[in-house]
Amino acid sequence: MPSGSLLRERIHARSRKRALHDQVPLRQSSKPTPFATPALATRSSCSFSSALSTLAGMQNGRAWSITAGKGGWMVLGLLLLWTGLVLTAPGAEATSTNDLTSQARPLAGLVETRSLATNSYLTFGLDRIEPLRRHTLLGQPLWKYVASCIYLFLAFYGSRFLDYLVGVRLRRWAEKTQTRFDDLVVETVRGPVRVVAFVIFLHIGLTLFDWPERARFWISKGLLCLVAYSVTYMVIKLTDLGLNLWRLRVAATEDKVFGETLLPALRKTLRILIILGAILLTADNLGIEIKTVLAGLSVGGLALGLAGQETVANLIGAIVILLDKPFRIGDRIQLENVDGVVESIGLRSTRIRNLDGHLVTVPNKTLTNATITNITLRPNIRTLMNITITYDTPAEKIQRAVDILYEIYRAHPMTHDVWISFNKFNDASLNIFVVHWWNGTDFKVYLQGMQELNLQIKRRFDQEGIEFAFPTQTLYVKQGSDWRLHGPSDPVPNFTGTGSAAAPRG
Repeated sequence: MPSGSLLRERIHARSRKRALHDQVPLRQSSKPTPFATPALATRSSCSFSSALSTLAGMQNGRAWSITAGKGGWMVLGLLLLWTGLVLTAPGAEATSTNDLTSQARPLAGLVETRSLATNSYLTFGLDRIEPLRRHTLLGQPLWKYVASCIYLFLAFYGSRFLDYLVGVRLRRWAEKTQTRFDDLVVETVRGPVRVVAFVIFLHIGLTLFDWPERARFWISKGLLCLVAYSVTYMVIKLTDLGLNLWRLRVAATEDKVFGETLLPALRKTLRILIILGAILLTADNLGIEIKTVLAGLSVGGLALGLAGQETVANLIGAIVILLDKPFRIGDRIQLENVDGVVESIGLRSTRIRNLDGHLVTVPNKTLTNATITNITLRPNIRTLMNITITYDTPAEKIQRAVDILYEIYRAHPMTHDVWISFNKFNDASLNIFVVHWWNGTDFKVYLQGMQELNLQIKRRFDQEGIEFAFPTQTLYVKQGSDWRLHGPSDPVPNFTGTGSAAAPRG
């Protein structure tokens, strides 16, 4: 058991700790955060204004707050927002503006008694508070200034709050899933959500006032530019989302180099086109005459088009190759005059390493109009072979040769299928026709396998006494005939049958 002195020391320590805690302000973070959740912590020694000087919240276990010194008007805006929402609750009543001058109300009856206007939900009920309606500043009722401040607060800090929800909360949820799709969606909508929310709140806040005609014109044009910016930003982000999903699909098909070659260029091209289209549409809505600009651009574009039509055709060819995918990097292809392996695919041309080792550059426009044979994409390799044996081979051995060939080919693990037939009589041999399909497309492995098969055929034919035929001619001499070679001293035989040959004249 602790002694009495020890207990007293502990009690004093706790008292000092509590006193220090009362002296420490509620704000704990070093950097104020633009949005916070109201806290219920108050102190009896603090006044009502000091109790409202801090709005505390938690983000990832760390305290963040808004102080009254830097954001007192924000706190006031939140209080007015809360008051307006309470006043617009069902059962609240209001009077018309015309009755305000003729009716005297006590302090408890500051609220109007007639029905709420159709757009009062945009004013947070502030237009139903009599002092704010009765007093004006620069010809505008005070409730418009208060409501506009609330909307400005929402434009700057409400948009940040939405960005926080998307960027932190939704990102944590997306990180728990196995797919990358939701991560890309979160990254895509994070920026546009903030921009769109900012534009909406700012638009409502500024349109509450009855501006002069000139000021209203410039405000409307400025808001139009903001809307155009937000929509353009949204379209660009959605385009990036589509390209990123496409990039994931390309990576899944092990075509990483192909995707990294053209996707960045395609992304830049689409962004430029989107921005140019947005500029032209915005200028047209602002009242700027763009026909003259388009006419000038058309003349310049015609000159550039005539000068760079080959480049444009090659660029379109690269996009066609990207979309159609007749081949990939590393594939062996055959064109009319080129047979080789694809090494790179660029915006202007494709480089092919032919079988002799030379690097051949082919314009993409040529590839889009050419007949391309992709040898790599064949499911297997077919072999056509003629095995010839001598004419003196009996029929039994011919059948035995066919059976041996079936045994050898079917026993090999890389054989997909085989057809064998004694199909014809050649001039100097008997022909056995073999059609063989090899599993796989690696040509080096195929050559090694064919060597193994041919060696087995040679050994088995030698064991069975089956002879291979080769191009030869056999001469047969009839027995008993006087068919011999004659020298210069031999008499010339008489082929006429009338006696010895006639002596030469002379």
